[in-house]
Amino acid sequence: MKTQRNVLRSLLLPALALALTPVMLDAQEVYRIPIEGTIDRGLGPYVKRGLASALEVGARFAVLDINTPGGRVDAAWQIVDAVQESGVPVYAYVDRALSAGAMIALSAQAIYVRPGATIGAATPIIGSGEKASEKMVSAMRSEFRALAEAQGLDPRVAEAMVDEEIAVPGVVEAGKLLTLSAEEALEVGFARGEFATLDELLVELGARNATVRTMSPNWAENIVRFLTNPVVAPLLLSLGFLGLLFEVKTPGFGVGGLVGLIGLGLFFGAHLIVGLAGWEEMILIAAGLVLVALEVFVIPGFGVAGAAGIVALGAGLVMSMLGRFPTLMDMGTAFAAIGVAMALTGAFAYAFLRHLKWSRRLGGIFLRAATTKEAGYISGDVRPDLEGQVGVAVTSLRPAGVGVFGDERIDVVSEGPWIDEGSKIEIIHSEGYRHVVREVKEEE
Repeated sequence: MKTQRNVLRSLLLPALALALTPVMLDAQEVYRIPIEGTIDRGLGPYVKRGLASALEVGARFAVLDINTPGGRVDAAWQIVDAVQESGVPVYAYVDRALSAGAMIALSAQAIYVRPGATIGAATPIIGSGEKASEKMVSAMRSEFRALAEAQGLDPRVAEAMVDEEIAVPGVVEAGKLLTLSAEEALEVGFARGEFATLDELLVELGARNATVRTMSPNWAENIVRFLTNPVVAPLLLSLGFLGLLFEVKTPGFGVGGLVGLIGLGLFFGAHLIVGLAGWEEMILIAAGLVLVALEVFVIPGFGVAGAAGIVALGAGLVMSMLGRFPTLMDMGTAFAAIGVAMALTGAFAYAFLRHLKWSRRLGGIFLRAATTKEAGYISGDVRPDLEGQVGVAVTSLRPAGVGVFGDERIDVVSEGPWIDEGSKIEIIHSEGYRHVVREVKEEE
């Protein structure tokens, strides 16, 4: 009897395990990653995180649920790279995939559509709504062709979504940009099936009982997308510049410097995270700040160092707001953001100084009445007796310094050229505290 039970068990257990295996596999997780609204650079890290999480938990596949009118091309490229490098299969489930969204859909292993879906209309445009340069169009056309070829799709159909000059017999004639409906996408083989709900698609993909885990941006990704918004970025720059400006005008390190560093840190940190800024931009900006500081605190006047610092700082700021393939619209947005930041900085600085000027609590920092020479005010005692006196420069005059004339040490300024320490100097003009000197050359 025991032998019979053992034989029965040995026969039933493998059969039961074999029968349950499809159910167990069917019950694995599936990741749904919505791509909705305008595509911006904050979307790339979110998609990459979703695909990494799917791989980590051993999900069967991930579904990009796409409903977008398009957006930044460089952001779409970032998502395409993440999809192609994914360790799990990725499928596109399209409601609306226009412009950059069409490129993301083509990067998936297969495209499925909802009833009434549209895909295409991917010509890159600039801020005025006009078609981008041929260089940009050519790059997009090549990308669409490569993605279509990788998925075994007709590359000419993909190119026709980018360039209206491409004709595909029976699909689109020259002069018309291609946008496929759900039915047309099925006819040309760009879509493998039409499903009204995600559950129907999961049945098609053999995951009827799979647990669907829907991704959503976390708080950090939402903050980064907020900080890189074209409206918020100029405010952060203005905050940073104002803080540093007030810090320079006050002794020690205080609230102004802290606020300035926080503002600039949020701006550059957010742009660094989304891939807009890199170490090249950071080095340019750091070099610009150093050159400007040298011009202000070390080198007198305004010369090459100051000009080079301003150019480097401006270039770094603009580059930190551009992507890998910036369009004219991206450049216009970057320049506009910098311009707004400069305007806000100037306006707030002016308002702050005017407040200090008339503030009763602070006593003001400016005189309310003019102290002109005509009214009898002078900056110091008039010393016409000093004119013509010859002395020695006890410090280098670059251009200001100290000279000794007899037993008297006097603050002086060179009439132009720098004068080395120990040189013989003559006072050629004296008015109040200002004593202008020139070097006396030794006769040979």
